[in-house]
Amino acid sequence: MNDQELQTLVETISIKYFAKPFVHRAYFNRRLKTTGGRYHLSDHNIDINPKMDDGTTHEVLIGIIKHELCHYHLHLAGYSAGHNTKQFKQLLKAVGGSRYAPRINGRTSQIKYFYRCVSCGMEYHRRRRINTVKYVCGRCHGKLQLVNEIKQQGA
Repeated sequence: MNDQELQTLVETISIKYFAKPFVHRAYFNRRLKTTGGRYHLSDHNIDINPKMDDGTTHEVLIGIIKHELCHYHLHLAGYSAGHNTKQFKQLLKAVGGSRYAPRINGRTSQIKYFYRCVSCGMEYHRRRRINTVKYVCGRCHGKLQLVNEIKQQGA
């Protein structure tokens, strides 16, 4: 899907689910990493993460477009376009949009270190290595032991 097809899809969804036209610009932004899309308050444009498109049914992409269009239409109507407002939650539920963007399959786990308490067996997953002499278990104050170091693929 290219930017022109995305623009057409957004305009179609806006008319179908909101009964209002989308008269601004929608485009893919390859720099988005963790978010599904963004609505810009200043120029009213919408940019979408291209990794959210599964290529066949576009189900996830359509949910994200509905989410961004909720921001768009509420803001243009004079309401707050924030995620935690009552109007936003009601409109999102009414049109069936996505509340959160799903995790992208290609991302690797950030967990590198796996520790276990010697006394109670509590497990800790950490991104950074910790000093086992200085830090102890939060539950029983027992000694922590490095069980294994997870090697990153492609690093």
